[in-house]
Amino acid sequence: MDRTSTYFQNQWNAELYDSKHSFVSELAADLVEILSPKPGECILDLGCGTGHLTHKIASKGAEVIGIDSAPTMVEQALHNYPQIDFSVVDARNLPFTEKFDAVFSNAVLHWIKEAEEVVIGINKALKPGGRFVAEFGGKGNVKAIVTAIYNALQKAGYPADSGLNPWHFPSIGEYGSLLEKHGLQLTFATLFERPTPLDDGEQGMQNWLKMFANSFFNGLSLDAQMSILTDIENQLRPTLYKNGTWFADYKRIRVIAIK
Repeated sequence: MDRTSTYFQNQWNAELYDSKHSFVSELAADLVEILSPKPGECILDLGCGTGHLTHKIASKGAEVIGIDSAPTMVEQALHNYPQIDFSVVDARNLPFTEKFDAVFSNAVLHWIKEAEEVVIGINKALKPGGRFVAEFGGKGNVKAIVTAIYNALQKAGYPADSGLNPWHFPSIGEYGSLLEKHGLQLTFATLFERPTPLDDGEQGMQNWLKMFANSFFNGLSLDAQMSILTDIENQLRPTLYKNGTWFADYKRIRVIAIK
């Protein structure tokens, strides 16, 4: 079947992100505490989104640079926090050399399939003895949701195309080995389940899919998209919908590494 509509754009809607998905930054507040930014430190927020965690780091007295590959996110971050340095940068090609005391990243690295290129850039960007603190989707993250997406697409007559999946969810072993291969000593790593409530009640799962999984639906007609979204919801409702709230079946990796 043809994919002709572009109703779902494969890009970031910064306003939707801020209004309906604030949990992304809120759930990582303690990750900033683990980072423990100090006055006078220079820190890179890799994948800053709309800037909320960048601001939290800056409030500790550190000098922070926020980067993101999405111009819409950087524009919103500059609007939210005009006093902070934000810019559009591709994490696969970081332009920094021994500039930062720490590199921080939340809910970003699973979006970049070229993980090795990112790690090489992080190592280069860190000063000797600098630290890397990150959280992102790990092995098994949103497994139920992804399974439901593929089931619904196939049922609607669209072949399951793994190329539509925008994510890379590594295991601790895979990612730890990658860090150590490129000069970063892994000092802490954990993989944990974190069922995450989604905002907006009955619309929570659809909003999540439109925000984070839109690449699966690009080119489908509006009618086909809505039918598939309903099918996904019906599959997931028995396990991920409780007391009027949708949940995402998140599994997260947290890592700390030292150069």
